[in-house]
Amino acid sequence: MLLDLKPLFAGSREFLSVEFEMDLSEFEFLGVKPFGSPVAISGKIVSRAGIVQSQLSCKVNYVGVCDRCLKKTAVDYTVEINRVIVVSLESEENDDIAVVPDMQLNLEDFCYPDIVMSLPTKLLCKDSCKGLCSVCGKNLNEGDCGCQTREIDPRLAALAELLKE
Repeated sequence: MLLDLKPLFAGSREFLSVEFEMDLSEFEFLGVKPFGSPVAISGKIVSRAGIVQSQLSCKVNYVGVCDRCLKKTAVDYTVEINRVIVVSLESEENDDIAVVPDMQLNLEDFCYPDIVMSLPTKLLCKDSCKGLCSVCGKNLNEGDCGCQTREIDPRLAALAELLKE
């Protein structure tokens, strides 16, 4: 979606409303396609005292597998994008400032980096996830597997053999 920001920079409008969905279904992250539905982006681009700024909210539905039990899990979260937008920038590039020399803002290119950078690095089905048994691989959230989980230090294995006799 391409927004014409000329009215905001000229001062003839105070804001532009934004409502659109961004399809990221083909995006791959760690070997999976994590976006369960299109990303809903809403908010506005505001001009106050000659400063143009984005006030956008991106609703993301992230689908992946739990890092402990490997169960398919979906998480909803929001990414806020608040950045100053300028026509030119004399100094070095700044992540908090977006440069639009032609006063045209491509919202997909504008929002994409923030959405991708916000992807969770660790996904859990629930905070209290017990994970998988290290011996048999059973999901411990579904109940105890009965395996002996107490491992003997290999350096002390000879002593354990003496206790058996």
